[in-house]
Amino acid sequence: MITISDAAQAHFAKLLADQPEGTHIRVFVISPGTPSAECGVSYCPPDAVEADDLELEFNGFSAMVDEKSAPFLAEASIDFVTDQLGSQLTLKAPNAKMRKVADDAALNERIEYMIQSEINPQLASHGGNIMLVEVTDDGVAVLQFGGGCNGCSMVDVTLKDGIEKQMLERFAGELTGVRDVTEHQHGDHSYQ
Repeated sequence: MITISDAAQAHFAKLLADQPEGTHIRVFVISPGTPSAECGVSYCPPDAVEADDLELEFNGFSAMVDEKSAPFLAEASIDFVTDQLGSQLTLKAPNAKMRKVADDAALNERIEYMIQSEINPQLASHGGNIMLVEVTDDGVAVLQFGGGCNGCSMVDVTLKDGIEKQMLERFAGELTGVRDVTEHQHGDHSYQ
């Protein structure tokens, strides 16, 4: 579920050495499954352990995960990186904003997951996003652009060379194309 690098495990062990005996770490997600999901790590003293917590054992400590956060921490990783600017703990949880769906889930669920976990994070750097409107009977994913993508002069390139190419590759044999139904209106919000 959660991978903690050797460097991060050593860092946690060092921090926990100064805490009361039996203290572990807690890895959690606030507002899991929403666009505002935030991941975190905190100390977890023995009296803060809940009956339904999942306990993941590591080198000299355990990571406690509450039942609600667990599905959103699938494939999460924690690392401790040192570079010329100093050291920092990094937590990556690609499924925090949307629970990972099974490979045999309905096509629209798998497309929605790809949009939320891969495409929208890329578009966010330009203040944009997309939403899946529907998947037509003939296998066309109908998308709606929003934010900085609405009215952007590069939206056709983003759609055809980026999004459609990724989706057709991922869903080969199931998806036949991608179509934009956005009524693009250029404005101050548009990415230039």
